[in-house]
Amino acid sequence: MALATITTKGQITIPQEVRKSLNLHTGDKLEIIATSEGEALIRPVSRKVDDVFCMLQKSGRKAVSVDTMNATIKKRLAEKYK
Repeated sequence: MALATITTKGQITIPQEVRKSLNLHTGDKLEIIATSEGEALIRPVSRKVDDVFCMLQKSGRKAVSVDTMNATIKKRLAEKYK
């Protein structure tokens, strides 16, 4: 059994054996689900390319260039972080 301690900032360190078992690396995201039984389920959030392939594809949508996408992203970020 692996134990972790919560710091005063609400942070925990995931024990090495758990990180290895779940193949976790720096920067990986974890999903934490509180159950009705008072337990917490912690699981890695990972998606393979095959899992998300064509999820954004919608019939009738026109293709746009990478330059157009980059310009739109830049504009939205500028608006968000004014």
